[in-house]
Amino acid sequence: MFRLLFLSFLLPFVISTPAWADEESDRLNSLVSAVLSIDNETVQINFLQGMASGLSGRRNVKPPKDWAILKAKFQKKNNQDVLKLVNQLSQIFGDEGASRNAMKVLRNEKAELDSRRDALKSLLAQKHVDVPAVLEGLLDSPFRLDVIRAYATYDYPDAPGILLGRYGEFDTSAKRTVIETLASRKSYARALAKVMGEGKVAKEEIPAYVARNLYSMLGKSFEKVYGKVEQVSADKDKLIAKYKSMVLSSDVSKADASNGRAIYKRTCGACHVMYGEGGKIGPELTGSNRSDLDYFLLNVLAPSYDVPEGYRMVIITSKDGQVSVGNVIGEDANKVVLNMVGQQSVIAKTDVKTRVTSKISMMPEGLLLALKDHEVLDLIKYLRTEKQVPLP
Repeated sequence: MFRLLFLSFLLPFVISTPAWADEESDRLNSLVSAVLSIDNETVQINFLQGMASGLSGRRNVKPPKDWAILKAKFQKKNNQDVLKLVNQLSQIFGDEGASRNAMKVLRNEKAELDSRRDALKSLLAQKHVDVPAVLEGLLDSPFRLDVIRAYATYDYPDAPGILLGRYGEFDTSAKRTVIETLASRKSYARALAKVMGEGKVAKEEIPAYVARNLYSMLGKSFEKVYGKVEQVSADKDKLIAKYKSMVLSSDVSKADASNGRAIYKRTCGACHVMYGEGGKIGPELTGSNRSDLDYFLLNVLAPSYDVPEGYRMVIITSKDGQVSVGNVIGEDANKVVLNMVGQQSVIAKTDVKTRVTSKISMMPEGLLLALKDHEVLDLIKYLRTEKQVPLP
């Protein structure tokens, strides 16, 4: 038993090792034969999870010789955990019937939320052509943010109109996700810039990390509607001195920590965890040296001054034009796993057109420049707290 469990943990590495197509097919045939010979469901699940992990990001992989037999065997047992993995792998093996089943689950309002999310994820991994047409009808579902992000997978001409048409009624999180999604493709970005020029989306609604991406896509046409995208490294010493003087000459004790939390959530929370909340792109701040003014100013005003390898920004453009920006948290011969704002993305290397690793941080520069002085003080007051405070 121990030996089988050990082998199941090795599966992702075995499958992802570079191999000719025949070698990969032999490996998968052997793995499926092994699963068929096992009666312990825990071990079977471990094997299937290993196969799914090793093949994640892949499409239209040749199915193993006995896959149909294995699938039929598990369908008789009706173990939902196993069936979910079998369906996921069947889609990777190009089984259109499995994709149709996933579409049914996705559209079924009575299905479990996690099952609908998993169905959407598996369909997106296969870039299934029927998905874009059903997304609009799912925008009121409990997994709205996943649905909004799904548009980034496709160059779907109707996407900007659909998302911007609903934009005014969305909450803050959904609005931010719409902006991030529209920054994933040049055609979407142009539509966003257009409505910004018409005053329908304010500059303040574009997070700094998205503004930098939009500028890299659209250049001067984006700055025309947004204003100058600040780059401050060259003047970091002068700027740090300016803000340090402002803070030291002010009474931070009178600042509003609750308002500071709201500012933090808007400007920092997408990428940093603090008090158990936030994204996991940058370092967690709960136990960091955040009360040190010099440390704070250097890292906020010039985050690219000294960037650890793991936090350098990687920009991957796919062959169909999707732009993904994040930190690489996993990679093998077949795929790259990016930690992006709000999600992780598995990108097949066969889909990659260009990949650029920047020496700059994922964290944009000039975050404080968009804040008023009292807002900077409120933010600093919040960062100096030792326990969570309520939102205003």
